[in-house]
Amino acid sequence: MLTSIALDPECVLWSAPEPKRAGRPLIVAMHGWSYDERQLLEFAHLFPSDVVVASVRAPYPEADGYAWFPSQGNPMGDPQPRVANAAAEGVLDWLDTLPSASSIGLLGFSQGGAMVLQLMRHAPERFAYGVQLAGFLVDDSQSGDEVLAHTRPPVFWGRGALDTVIPRQSIGRTQCWMETHTRPEGVVYRGLGHEIAGAEVTDFVAFIARQSGSRRAPRGYGA
Repeated sequence: MLTSIALDPECVLWSAPEPKRAGRPLIVAMHGWSYDERQLLEFAHLFPSDVVVASVRAPYPEADGYAWFPSQGNPMGDPQPRVANAAAEGVLDWLDTLPSASSIGLLGFSQGGAMVLQLMRHAPERFAYGVQLAGFLVDDSQSGDEVLAHTRPPVFWGRGALDTVIPRQSIGRTQCWMETHTRPEGVVYRGLGHEIAGAEVTDFVAFIARQSGSRRAPRGYGA
């Protein structure tokens, strides 16, 4: 029985050197299937200057990259809860080794977006907000669900109208849960597939700026 999957701290990419991380707002970034820790770090320069980004590598090698839920036995949008829970516990174990942050936000794409919600369900008191891009909700129940239904943390959910990767059933499950457990800011982008691009970038960067309390105006993607 899986309980947790250890993450390799040497495979975490940071936006700031170690002496400058403690006591600042932290974003934990989690990439999608077949990507690695470089995927989401490319957006770090768009975030408020006081925010520190830790971009984490998923534990399972797959398709010239890495996965949070290996494809065998874990259909897209519907991974086995025990696998998702083991991955979430692995991230929490790694977080326990870090110096304290003033707040922690979560950012994830696809499988990484599912990890955003699963981490919030495992430890609702630890995370101030979530950004899940083209993600989904794991089909299980957690003790933190009741807490989240009361506290309603802010979560940005961006997805493409042309995304055919995440099944409709998974999207429906995610929407129902987010409406009752978060303060959702959901946007469906016309012309966008299973990717991160264009106006979605501007929107989630602005969301992060608001949640971090920064007055710095976010720059446009590519600025």
